[in-house]
Order: sequence, then C-alpha cells, then structure tokens
Amino acid sequence: MNQKKQPFEMDEKRLVLGAMVCLGLATGVMVLMPYFFTKRINPPPGLKPYTTIQAEGRSVYVAEGCVYCHSQQPRDAKQAPDTKRGWGRVSVAGDYYYDSPHLLGTMRTGPDLFNIAARQPSKDWQLGHLYQPRAYTPGSIMPAYPYLFKVKNTSEVTAEDEVVNLPPQFAKAGETVVTTPRARALVAYLLALDHTYSPLPAIAVPGDEKQLSGDK
Repeated sequence: MNQKKQPFEMDEKRLVLGAMVCLGLATGVMVLMPYFFTKRINPPPGLKPYTTIQAEGRSVYVAEGCVYCHSQQPRDAKQAPDTKRGWGRVSVAGDYYYDSPHLLGTMRTGPDLFNIAARQPSKDWQLGHLYQPRAYTPGSIMPAYPYLFKVKNTSEVTAEDEVVNLPPQFAKAGETVVTTPRARALVAYLLALDHTYSPLPAIAVPGDEKQLSGDK
C-alpha cells in the first residue's frame, strides 16, 4: 500500500530538483544579471587601449603573480579608506573595458595599483623598485625580481642598454644593472595604470565653451 508523501518529505528526486533550482538561481544572479547589466558599457573618454608593449607587460604582470598581492579596485569609503590612502576614486565597470580578463585582485598584501602611474610616474623608480624594492621602500615585503634584469660589467654596457639607476648605496662598483624586454614591458604596463580621468562623459554647457569634464 502506497503511503502519501508529506509536503516537506525528501526523496532523491526532490533533492536533485532542489539542487538544480538553487544552481539556476545562483547562475542567474551571479552570472547572467551582471552580464546583461554590463554588456553595453562603453569605455570612459579618458581610457585608452593598451599599446603592444603595455599588453606584453600585462602578460608579465599575470605570469609573475602580481595579481595575488595587488588589487586594482579602489573601494567606496563605506568599505575601506582607499581615498585617504591616495588610491583614487572608486572604480566603475567601464574602467576595465580593455581588460580581459580583468585583474581586480582580491588580496592587498601590497597597495592597490589602479592608479600606480599617477602616484609613481617615474620610469626609473618603477624599474629600480622591481629590481630591489627595499632600495625605495625600506621594510617592503615585496619580492625582488632580479631575473627581469641583467647585471653587466660597467665596461660592457652599450648604448643599446637601458641602465637602471639604483640609489648609490645599492649600486656596486664596476657593475651596472640593465633592463630586459620583460622588465621594460612590465613597467610600460604599470605606467599605463592611471585612471584619474573622470568616468563620466563630458557635459556641454550651453553658451559656454567650457565642459564639465574630468579629462586631464
């Protein structure tokens, strides 16, 4: 004799059906909704596509695992004091228009790099900092990347070499540090991370040539 099941009694079919419903809801909320909300977003006027060398540097950034320690997403003041840290405005979806995949990052072992080029626009500083971080930031826990450079006898340096100008106390007599293509590409990418433009389009003011734009 078959017994009638109670409304909340579980069996294999109900468990599978419930799991599928939960999976479908999660997919809709976490995948489909963001896709439809962002698929028509355009890049802000001040955002430029990566050049060839910047794109190469982005690949080096990924290969060296920089994304594991650095985020690229300044947060709202309600979530973190990123503005007070000098990391810039809150990022918007359009800021990542040319990033695929985006490199938002989740850990902040090091500072956010969304606007590193605005904070440290010096190419010499970026190169030297990669070679020996503690020469520029005492106590830094960032690993050095000496294999992105070459150390040559100073007498063997040629006009084609790009010399890294280290602080005097870190320079060794008779030796000169020069860059490799990977180091130059990585620094080119870092110097492209400047999102200090306005994420909003320019607004024409009737009768006035001025525009309410944040473009530099």
